[in-house]
Amino acid sequence: MTGAQNLRALLAPMGVYRLEGTINGGALEAVGEALDQVSDALDETERETLLATAEDWGLDRLEALLVRKPVASTVQDRRAALAALLRIGGDSFTLQDINDNLRGCGLNALAEETGTPGYVTVRFPQVPGIPEGFGEMQKIIEDILPCHLDITYLYWYITWKKMEERFGTWGTLDALETTWEALEKMVETEENV
Repeated sequence: MTGAQNLRALLAPMGVYRLEGTINGGALEAVGEALDQVSDALDETERETLLATAEDWGLDRLEALLVRKPVASTVQDRRAALAALLRIGGDSFTLQDINDNLRGCGLNALAEETGTPGYVTVRFPQVPGIPEGFGEMQKIIEDILPCHLDITYLYWYITWKKMEERFGTWGTLDALETTWEALEKMVETEENV
């Protein structure tokens, strides 16, 4: 129901006003339209101020409050990344919390303890070589991990042995007519999944 329809429904039982084709009816239409605009604006404001439902300017304004922007391409991923960044606090430095925050920020990264106090490794499962956008990822990772830790980044690359297991012959490989980067993504090892 529109605002004008609601107003007519409220006034009709009184029987005092002629609500159709009169100045009163026109005034109700104008007031009803204004109420509809206010209602639409309130609905948009409610949607955009809640992280779980924000789709547009609400996400932009929340990101503006943070030092780093999340690495995310979809609205759902942006919401999850912002929620992860907002969860980071003084008590979120267990290994599980750190990895949850990294995943929530849209990073395909995994932090692991090395066994030596003060040293951790960060690897990128399912991403051969240095990940695309690594510079921004590194900044986010180093914001999330405690500053006293020495971080070693580990990358993995395709090996000839894995290529032989996956493709068998050079003829099979040549028939693909692919780039080295695309080839690397076709060959994943179990330890990197």
